[in-house]
Amino acid sequence: MKTPPLGAHMSIAGGYYKAAQAARAAGCDCVQIFTKNNNQWKAKPISEQDTLRFQEALVEESISHPLSHSSYLINLAAPGDELWKKSIDAFVVELQRAEQLGVPYVVLHPGAYTTSSEEAGLQRIITALNEVHAQLPNVTSACLLETTAGQGSTLGRTFEELATILDGVDSPDRLGVCIDTCHIFAAGYALGTEKEYKATFRSFDKIIGLKKIKAFHLNDSKKELGSRVDRHEHIGHGHLGLEPFRFLLNDRRFAKIPMYLETPKEDEDGNQTWDEV
Repeated sequence: MKTPPLGAHMSIAGGYYKAAQAARAAGCDCVQIFTKNNNQWKAKPISEQDTLRFQEALVEESISHPLSHSSYLINLAAPGDELWKKSIDAFVVELQRAEQLGVPYVVLHPGAYTTSSEEAGLQRIITALNEVHAQLPNVTSACLLETTAGQGSTLGRTFEELATILDGVDSPDRLGVCIDTCHIFAAGYALGTEKEYKATFRSFDKIIGLKKIKAFHLNDSKKELGSRVDRHEHIGHGHLGLEPFRFLLNDRRFAKIPMYLETPKEDEDGNQTWDEV
């Protein structure tokens, strides 16, 4: 069986095309990027030359399935209107930038309810996504809700929470899911044995549907099962171990779904390191 497209998150320093070149140099099939500084609200406009060079580099380097990850500042569950509206505006820009670059999906951390409640936070996300979609009726780049570890008041820890969002929006066809292996493990979904792996994805299929999975983030976990702590580790060096990744890479249902590493690219001595996926 052919393995799924495998890639990693790469820097756009020096130009978007540099990410495609770095991905190929690392032996990747696909690549994930930030389209802007992920810790700033403002972004430099993308020029036609930026887009052209990026798309040419993808072809030249044989890199498929480009994926964008949205800013960590965005919180569509925010109870305060100022941050909430700012987050909506920022995510609109994220989708517009992805569309401009020809990137089909943008990964989004659903958000944190902070001082409100889980129910209120989920409704804020639904309302926010409806507003985003209303502002972008003709944009084809779509949002992928990322599974979360559930640290603090972050939403998206359970499949039920994601289903609430997917079922609540007016345009569910414009949403998908990105499964992060570290996050679902930290959230309490076991993957260590074949029985546990099958049970976890059987649950996802029943609650959401496997067809909604459009990407995977491949990360081991520094913390134990159910810790609700989001700390990525190199594949095979954390509490997940190698077995869950063997199951995933050999699962025919996911043979065409791109998978991206988000683990550290350097060891303690600053040497480049790549996982053994």
